[in-house]
Amino acid sequence: MSEAWTWTFEDADGGEVTGEPTTSTAFPTQSDAENWFGETWRELADAGVAAVTLHRDGDKVYGPMSLDAPT
Repeated sequence: MSEAWTWTFEDADGGEVTGEPTTSTAFPTQSDAENWFGETWRELADAGVAAVTLHRDGDKVYGPMSLDAPT
């Protein structure tokens, strides 16, 4: 049975963000999902995404994780 790793995207008010560059793609591994995020987090932030949550087969793994730079 294969696992599906997916992201959800939230704006600063906790609302869902959809559209480019967010994705509904299911990744085959946690590493693939995290690599995609690592390559696109700046674009996501520019598109209004304030936080992301990683899910495995619909269950929350971690998050919401802020896209704000640490201070």
